[in-house]
Amino acid sequence: MTKHPKRPLRQGALALTTALLASAAACAPAAEPGAPAALGRPADRVPRQDASAQGRTRTPSPAAGIPGAPAGRGFTLVASGDVLPHSSVIGQAAADADGRGYDFRPMLAGAKSVVSRADLAICHMETVYGRDGGPYTGYPTFKSPPELADALRATGYDSCSTASNHTLDDGEAGLRRTLDALDRAGVAHAGSARTAAEAARPTLLRAGGATVAQLAYTYGTNGFPLPDGQPWAVGLIDREKIVADARAARRAGADVVVVSLHWGTEWQDEPDGQQLALGRALTASTTGGRPDVDLILGTHAHVPQAYEKVNGTWVVYGMGDQVAGTMVNYSGEQDPRGNQGSVGRFTFAPPAAPGRRWRVTKAEFVPQWFDVASGRVVNLNAAIRRGAELTEVRDRIRRVVLSRGAAGQGLRMGE
Repeated sequence: MTKHPKRPLRQGALALTTALLASAAACAPAAEPGAPAALGRPADRVPRQDASAQGRTRTPSPAAGIPGAPAGRGFTLVASGDVLPHSSVIGQAAADADGRGYDFRPMLAGAKSVVSRADLAICHMETVYGRDGGPYTGYPTFKSPPELADALRATGYDSCSTASNHTLDDGEAGLRRTLDALDRAGVAHAGSARTAAEAARPTLLRAGGATVAQLAYTYGTNGFPLPDGQPWAVGLIDREKIVADARAARRAGADVVVVSLHWGTEWQDEPDGQQLALGRALTASTTGGRPDVDLILGTHAHVPQAYEKVNGTWVVYGMGDQVAGTMVNYSGEQDPRGNQGSVGRFTFAPPAAPGRRWRVTKAEFVPQWFDVASGRVVNLNAAIRRGAELTEVRDRIRRVVLSRGAAGQGLRMGE
């Protein structure tokens, strides 16, 4: 079991069937919803003008019912790792709010230049939210301030996976509060559900000229049982179910199917056997000669893992942590890898003919680091250009990301 952080950043002042993986260790520092998941973002949301995106209006809006959506236009998707607010992280957000609740926006500001420029940005919201006003808790059972949802939206995230081993840390109530808060913030979600109908609908979002489906699953829920009579509340990893859901998403109109998987072995740089086997199986599944899954995004291991093109499809085995407290590994030692991660960025181009696959024409990773001393996400390349002595951290992440030959498959380090 992963241990809790040794110390806070500073004092005072984010199922369906059986689990595939056996590890259920806690992540250490250790009524019918109004906006259906199939529509992603609420239809009446006004597109935002993001100054950091050089004046370009971003409209990751519902996939359905968008008049004049340009057909045949490509898009860029970015995805990042675990948002895991330990008690020290919550304390930092309280300090940044200066006595007015919790403000996670300064903490995430270092990711905004990458996230906000994408046509579609996906996060992994590992924890559930507590009640307004608290109490809020870190490891081992997390309850995060719901203000985190607003910060994710302000950073530029459009959708988040919510299936993790902590999805049921506060039972059905915590699950419901989390999805309600994301809805209010205008952030779509996949991987957990408040109703059977919501669970049955794929999360569909518009990006460029494409309709993108996000599906999300976890290996387990740390032994917490699914709510009585709600086997659909959390998406659990099952190969046949994932394939069936991907095909259903395609029938619902998805041009691109993205699968978020909370999987793997904590603190292991290399993907484990289950990750490799499931990655091969999912990328080999086809319908009418077209792959059922177009991209796999992995979380959970708390350390960066490799990217690899498998059967012609990119698999990110693990993006590492984007936000987390000081991490302690299985040996009881403080482990800086737990604050290292990568952002995946994939550019998709439309097919040459209807019904064909949307192709990844550019694959990139952007190294990131969470500075526990300041409580800030750091874009490593940007920081190094400004003179920060972080080259060793950046290069370690690069070595791991490229460790399965991704450079030869076209993956490049981005800015």
